[in-house]
Amino acid sequence: MRGLKTNKSVIRQKIFEEIAALAYTGGGAAEMEEIPFKIIPGEVATYRDSVFAERAVVGQRLRAAMGMSLFSGGESRRISEGLEDSMISDKYYEPPLIDIIKYACHSCPEKRVLITNGCQGCFEHPCIDVCPKKAIKMVNGKSVIDEILCIKCGKCAEVCPYNAIIVQERPCQKACGIKAISSDEFGRANIDHSKCVSCGQCLVSCPFGAIVDKSQIYQTVKATMSDTPVYAIVAPAIAGQFPQMGFKKMRSSFKALGFTDVVEVAVGADLCTIQEAQDFIDEVPAKIPYMATSCCPAWAKMIRNEFPDQSEKISMSLTPMVLTARLIKKEHPEAKICFIGPCAAKKLEASRKDVKSYVDFVLTFEELGGMFKAKNVNFEEMAEEELPYHTSADGRGFAQSGGVAQAVVNLLGQTHPELEVKVNAAQGLADCKKMMMLAKVGKYNGYLLEGMACPGGCIAGAGTILPINSAKKTLAQSMTESKFNSPLDASYSNELEEIEELFSDRDSFNKD
Repeated sequence: MRGLKTNKSVIRQKIFEEIAALAYTGGGAAEMEEIPFKIIPGEVATYRDSVFAERAVVGQRLRAAMGMSLFSGGESRRISEGLEDSMISDKYYEPPLIDIIKYACHSCPEKRVLITNGCQGCFEHPCIDVCPKKAIKMVNGKSVIDEILCIKCGKCAEVCPYNAIIVQERPCQKACGIKAISSDEFGRANIDHSKCVSCGQCLVSCPFGAIVDKSQIYQTVKATMSDTPVYAIVAPAIAGQFPQMGFKKMRSSFKALGFTDVVEVAVGADLCTIQEAQDFIDEVPAKIPYMATSCCPAWAKMIRNEFPDQSEKISMSLTPMVLTARLIKKEHPEAKICFIGPCAAKKLEASRKDVKSYVDFVLTFEELGGMFKAKNVNFEEMAEEELPYHTSADGRGFAQSGGVAQAVVNLLGQTHPELEVKVNAAQGLADCKKMMMLAKVGKYNGYLLEGMACPGGCIAGAGTILPINSAKKTLAQSMTESKFNSPLDASYSNELEEIEELFSDRDSFNKD
């Protein structure tokens, strides 16, 4: 649960902090083997049935944080095995990006309908009347479900006037909008990686902390300690994630971590707005009946996986992450780029061959927090500095659901005031999939369709720290503090054509 200090969030933060510290201090295998005992001290279990199980789970989390593959519970192997191969700055994570620590999984039932003690044995008993399989009957004045007959439709729960009937679903499976999670032969969660788009919502939803994503914290720290300049580019959703830092102290705080400088990805969002607005004018309806936004990598991958015949409808605009990275590479071709944001799927995007030459590392806000703690950065002591670029309110607004489409609409309102742009926005992959099913049969012809894998948008991404409602408020505040509203007012908007000329692969970018 984002924004709450839970056992899971505390352990995750300690993992990221320890791996960052390992990199800063130059520690190796011996130090890594000791970390589970630092995080889980003593002989008495705190979180699970056994202290040894707790340390084993921490060990696998450490491997994931190093970008290494997980081990099964039946293997006798050291957690630092293969560490040397990951202790270099240009090491990518070992796929899959999202994985399950099997012996941490609770083997939750996929779905079940339960009648609680709240049942009043009412005279009307609508639960019996609506059951299509006659699976409910009264026993000793209470409703009872015949598990053999029950098809788990949940109709009884919908009509119970006392809310005495509940439908329980496996949290990770319920959170997966594309149904990529099932059960293995032992009843444990299993991810179909051919379907998974790495949105990370299952990771957030698992209350047992059994689902992890791979990281590049160690590799990023090592890069910042080298002679090569490393630029951090931060997603607009950073607003409020580190309230004591804010935007005013962001530049000095990132430099304290070893970064050469930091740039807002709202810069790339402004450029993306210009590209997508032009794409819409050029493509719809002359070449394609509707256009889908390209910013969310999980949404775009879902389209390519589930609706391959509709993939040509995705805008050819480069994502804000890539546009920002290319802007920096144009001026500093030797530099390395680290994207920092709310999103696990950005790690998957950055591993693509047409992106990895521009974006070297991807970290979440959670992982960045581990670096700040490991480096003992005190935000109160950081100086206030202007960021390199001033960005638009609409560019920062990309972080919330509906923000991308609204930015395009606002821009076209300036450049083509006579044009009425119809839009529809979906949040969460289940709703995104429904929207695409309607688009496929022609219900959204002439529309600009925005999809975001995370309910609420990027401010609700799997790697965020702040509660979603608080994130929405601080994002709105950051938008009001922008120097201008339109991307066309930004000085760097004039560099878009030059960026496109320098990097000529735009037409194939979203066709993987």
